[in-house]
Amino acid sequence: MYLLQFVIVCVLIVCMKKTGFATFLGLRQLQKKTSQDQLVTTGCYAMVRHPIYLFSLLFLILNPVMSAQWLLLTLLSFCYFVVGALIEEKRLLKRFGTEYRQYQQNVPFLFPALHRIKPTPAART
Repeated sequence: MYLLQFVIVCVLIVCMKKTGFATFLGLRQLQKKTSQDQLVTTGCYAMVRHPIYLFSLLFLILNPVMSAQWLLLTLLSFCYFVVGALIEEKRLLKRFGTEYRQYQQNVPFLFPALHRIKPTPAART
């Protein structure tokens, strides 16, 4: 379980790197100059719209010692992540408009849609 948690932390770092650590930590919003950011739709963001929340939740679920307190923390975190993601969605819709709406239609909210993952066709010989 600890190994899986370590892998998830590595994936979280990759996801945060994609959008920028300053943005994740809220430091970019403090800057007076705001640059035009681009909507990130590649990598983990091509599977789900909120991969940081997904992998954070997986990290909590994969704790090898699941006490009642840890379970409560996990459940409350899940609620917090969903509410936070909904608020973030509103902000992103205002910022990116039609581009984000199209992204919403093509990419699942928090959990990847396994039926959408298609195997690559085998090369014909």
